[in-house]
Amino acid sequence: MRSSDREVVAGLLGREPRGFEVVVRDADGEPVVISNPPILDDSTPMPTMFWLVGRSVSTAVSRLESGGGVKQAEAAVDARELAAAHARYAAERDRALPAGHDGPRPSGGVGGTRRGVKCLHAHFAWYLVGGEDPVGRWVADELAIDRNDYVVLAR
Repeated sequence: MRSSDREVVAGLLGREPRGFEVVVRDADGEPVVISNPPILDDSTPMPTMFWLVGRSVSTAVSRLESGGGVKQAEAAVDARELAAAHARYAAERDRALPAGHDGPRPSGGVGGTRRGVKCLHAHFAWYLVGGEDPVGRWVADELAIDRNDYVVLAR
């Protein structure tokens, strides 16, 4: 992580980030997606592994979402494929749990939801990282975004 990432991400989020890592950058090197640990430093479960923080792409996804994008995505994506994506996301997050963790655990799939679509941002963030997310792919298609235009740093 670059020394300026904490300051940049805090500005993008509008608050101090907790326990994050930049995992996707744009062509200019700016943070686009951050990852969160499944358990925060105060033992709070964090169901959302990947957050979309890049200003321009977040704005574009917000516009899509505010225009009915959640319902459109749910209608366009096969429900079985979406359920499988939620299961893959939860399994990936659960593999990142600290060894021996016996406290509360995060639950749900993408964005903490068990079914359907809750947040296009969370789906698209995971898709940019390389996740097999049909909703993230739908968002990319709707916004004509090629995930190969981004640099994935870690997963």
